[in-house]
Amino acid sequence: MTGGLGSLPPGVPIPFTVWAPRPQRISLVLADPDPDSDDRVEIELARDPGDWWQPAEALPDWAAGEVDYGFSLDGGEPIADPRSRRQPSGVHGLSRTYDPATYRWGDQAWTGRQLAGGVIYELHVGTFTPEGTLIAAIEKLDHLVALGVDFVEIMPVNAFNGVHNWGYDGVLWYAVQEEYGGPAAYQAFVDACHQRGLAVLQDVVYNHLGPSGNHLAEFAPYMHSAHANTWGESVNLDGEDSDEVRRFIIENAQMWLRDYHVDGLRLDAVHALTDTRATHLLEELAIETSALSVHLRRPLSLIAESDLNDPRLITRRDGGGYGLTAQWSDDFHHALYVALTGDTSGYYADFDSLGSLAKVFDNGFFHDGTHSSFRGRSHGNPLDTRRTPSWRLVVCADNHDQIGNRADGHRLFEVLNPDQLKLAALVTGLSPFTPMIFMGEEWGASTPWQFFTSHPEPELAESVRTGRTEEFAKMGWDLDSVPDPQDVATYLRSKLNWSEAGEGVHAELLTFQTEVLRLRRTYADFTDPRFGLGEATADDDEGTLVVDRGSVFFVINVRDVPARAAVAGPVEVLLTVGDAEHADEIVWLGPFSAFVGSRTVRA
Repeated sequence: MTGGLGSLPPGVPIPFTVWAPRPQRISLVLADPDPDSDDRVEIELARDPGDWWQPAEALPDWAAGEVDYGFSLDGGEPIADPRSRRQPSGVHGLSRTYDPATYRWGDQAWTGRQLAGGVIYELHVGTFTPEGTLIAAIEKLDHLVALGVDFVEIMPVNAFNGVHNWGYDGVLWYAVQEEYGGPAAYQAFVDACHQRGLAVLQDVVYNHLGPSGNHLAEFAPYMHSAHANTWGESVNLDGEDSDEVRRFIIENAQMWLRDYHVDGLRLDAVHALTDTRATHLLEELAIETSALSVHLRRPLSLIAESDLNDPRLITRRDGGGYGLTAQWSDDFHHALYVALTGDTSGYYADFDSLGSLAKVFDNGFFHDGTHSSFRGRSHGNPLDTRRTPSWRLVVCADNHDQIGNRADGHRLFEVLNPDQLKLAALVTGLSPFTPMIFMGEEWGASTPWQFFTSHPEPELAESVRTGRTEEFAKMGWDLDSVPDPQDVATYLRSKLNWSEAGEGVHAELLTFQTEVLRLRRTYADFTDPRFGLGEATADDDEGTLVVDRGSVFFVINVRDVPARAAVAGPVEVLLTVGDAEHADEIVWLGPFSAFVGSRTVRA
């Protein structure tokens, strides 16, 4: 990538430059930092041949420090910098400069962590703690260490309109939401994670922008009117002036990895990235991230959320793929969810046999070119299980999307008994894939995770309400149970109740989840990434699934009646759920039970 900022003369502060081919005139508006002054200084910007604008005259001496500023386009009111690092007055207010180099890091001993063999914990800053801040979240990190996770995945923190939101309505990708604590608090959080041996993954959204506070189109063609997705116009990745738009995205990714010491990115809904260029944005991002990883001398991961079941995402570049580190596997979730709940509505319909879960264990995808009744067409491509390590698929029993997109946002705790919840933890945690736990899942949190927004505009708020209702109507769900996303009570209900974790069945579930992850770390065959190491066998008549992983195995009974399954021995018992035992090469299973065993019997 060339031009733009790299061509600026030394000494010009980067926050006061902007790429903007659309306006005819731009002035920089600086707010006097003197608290007793309301004065603003307006400085004309000069345009270079690449449509980058920079100050045409000297700046006040005080502009070298922390200062609020904005850009006036063609004489209009000043608006935020597209690359703003701080928005103390919200996305409609002035930007504030922030120098990430001012933070004094304490993670000098941190050398990073590879995704292979790891366990991810997904959290939303605003509802993870009562305070809903990054600093408050630091106090809970020791809980995650004791649980046995390796990566903390943070849902989007980029600046959005309002005070609470899932984060996917962000409009200023370079700024950290002020209610979470802003950029300094974010650095402190990452630092605290690293000092405890936890890696950090940041969820980023490059496929769309939020509906309120987005002024990017006033500066440049950031959006492509010829392409559209679920959220409206697509980001301009392949149209005119798309070079700088792609650069905007790549440099944002580099910001998180470099300035904030983040260890990887979760890329939201990559199937919505419309890109017809010879080198897809995802491949370009992989190339640039790999180069940065070499420079920083620590592993950097890129994880795609995609429902395409397209192996190209995680195929190495020298094999014709994009070279991403991993991708989410919706098929695993759907197959496990149906097995445990019996719910076959909507897109769950194709997963009504335990054989679908067995196929995912053996082949990575269930839909690998098979017919999808929900889509009304064939879906997916086969994964090359001979050359693809299983850890490249991120799997879960629940996540923010699956919970929040249920009509009432209920967790599995509301529909499963404790033994069934243990089965979910066991199947996910002892899979050869990369397991992910959604915050509170480890203790069977009873609090829902509901869709919440805080759009100040009444018409936008009503549009969101209507859109949710129409979406759930297609799934055939009870519309009366859909909470109002604009009601602050919906947000407050979604906050975790940490007192639960030490009480009754919740404490029991937490102990069990911790033991599952301990077994995962102890027995190498649970994390061995070779698909061919063993096989999975399902019996719909018995309601059993046997997952053989070489020297270790587990058997589950998903039904409320006793069952049995054949498993060769001799066997050492590692863990059981409910009433389960092994004798004469048969595992006898009570209702909703499981047996985990090792064939390497210790003296």
